Amino acid sequence: MLAAFEIPPVATATSDIAQSDETSQEIVNHGEAKSIEKLVETDARCGVQNYGRLAKAFVRGRGARMWDAQGKEYLDFLGGIAVVTVGHSHARVAEAVSQQMNAIQHSSNIYYIEPQVRLAEKLSELSGGMRAFFCNSGAEANEAALKMARKCVKSRDANRFEIITTLDSFHGRTYGSLAATGQPKYHEGFEPMPGGFLYVERNNIEALKAAVNERTAAIMIEPVQGESGIWPMTLEYLRAARELCDANGAVLIFDEVQCGMGRTGKFFAHQWTDVKPDIIVMAKGLGNGVPIGALLARDEVAAAFVPGTHGCTFGGNFISTSAALATLEVLRDEDLMNNAHVVGKYFESELQKWNNETGAIKEIRSHGLMVGLSLNEPKAKDLMRACLEDGLVFNAIGDDILRFLPPLCITKSDVDDAMKIIARAYSAI
Repeated sequence: MLAAFEIPPVATATSDIAQSDETSQEIVNHGEAKSIEKLVETDARCGVQNYGRLAKAFVRGRGARMWDAQGKEYLDFLGGIAVVTVGHSHARVAEAVSQQMNAIQHSSNIYYIEPQVRLAEKLSELSGGMRAFFCNSGAEANEAALKMARKCVKSRDANRFEIITTLDSFHGRTYGSLAATGQPKYHEGFEPMPGGFLYVERNNIEALKAAVNERTAAIMIEPVQGESGIWPMTLEYLRAARELCDANGAVLIFDEVQCGMGRTGKFFAHQWTDVKPDIIVMAKGLGNGVPIGALLARDEVAAAFVPGTHGCTFGGNFISTSAALATLEVLRDEDLMNNAHVVGKYFESELQKWNNETGAIKEIRSHGLMVGLSLNEPKAKDLMRACLEDGLVFNAIGDDILRFLPPLCITKSDVDDAMKIIARAYSAI
């Protein structure tokens, strides 16, 4: 295992979290189910073809399970790419959204929005007093972070504008967040990229030091890189970034869009360390499937935004903030962060046992319920497809990396079920 930060051992085992007794038959199926062939044909005719979709369509979900239109059950170990934090169709989140929909849906940020203010207060408590700005996605939140960091630093020194990020990072697909993304393959065809971005090798402290100069405005890091296959940053690297920002008057941004919301066992991944950022970016799992993004910033940095500086029409709306408030309550009340730590350790140990039998794995990289596997052979896509047909959902990154990001409510029993499917599928491909 590639260790990220010092994580204390689990002191005591915890009991599996009980799942709902509801069966797929008891879950309301909204709308008439269409055949997958008809969906594929209609999408090919009407939709922009920018997704390499798999030929599945899910119509119901509960906890860590989903069902397709034909009633087949799947164990979800992707969670909508780290979006489904507390489980599919959680009753408390659904009720919060339903109540709000029946009250008022939109009024604009020209006026105060009560659940938005309550959510800002909750996130301030969880982040140690930071201020919140709300938008609709991780890309939007990263755009806001880039703008805030530059405006904050340029107010002191107009020559500072460069943002340093890491290679293999992913920060979004808008032009600013795309320029911050340290993967050239995402830039192809969209050049020229906005200027002012430098990329350095992850966990290479000397490269980071060499990149900092009199033009540096910010260093932007994912404490655990997600999109490229679960690559944790070392404690030493994060400390070095903090020290360099302090010494050079730059802003330290942590992109926790994928690794935040309790996924590593603490609310923020960086909380496993003693390093505190100036800006935290979050999205994905904050609304348990309802789109919402958030930027959190220290007082001095947040002061860069004044009326007219930045905004978002739908940011912090009634629906998304109500969903986020309910999600945070469930995360706390059902002890799901601790569950992520405990079950994540169990999953890692079961993967290692399987590897001892098969020799399939080159490396396991895990931090709570962020789990990445590098395989010894280029079988990732074949294994993903075989497992999907057998009822297990996860995704492949390239030819040799598997990524698992399940809802934080999964149990050890779910892990056992997943391992059986993985073993069966691997032996068949």
